[in-house]
Amino acid sequence: MVAVNQAFLRSVRGGLKIARMVIALAATISFGVGSSHEAYLTLAIIELVVTSLFFVLYLLELEKLMKCLFWPLADAFNSLVAALFLFILGLCATIIKSTRETFVGGVFLLILCVLCIADAAILLRKVTFNNASIRNIFRR
Repeated sequence: MVAVNQAFLRSVRGGLKIARMVIALAATISFGVGSSHEAYLTLAIIELVVTSLFFVLYLLELEKLMKCLFWPLADAFNSLVAALFLFILGLCATIIKSTRETFVGGVFLLILCVLCIADAAILLRKVTFNNASIRNIFRR
């Protein structure tokens, strides 16, 4: 039976995931309304979808059912890679400023970059490899 993790909703990590989804939705709308380059819109949509999937994974505690992957480390890696792409495209969108919508979307991407770095920092601070079950996974 899958239960909703109410503690995750009230945690800092849950708040960061919600903030990332809201800002990614705002960036998607901003790039979608304006005549922005497709790469900006694509990155915002990918960030929204992937963050939503990790949010649902933690909210429904599916990471306990799917033990094939060490989910916190995958989430931290995703956040760091996303931060890199968000930073690059956010700078491009704010520097080029082809339209007002592109500039606003670029600012949203830079805010998302900061949220991704904060999320990765919190996750990596909590990840420990001292657990016996985790050591057994890496010995296989």
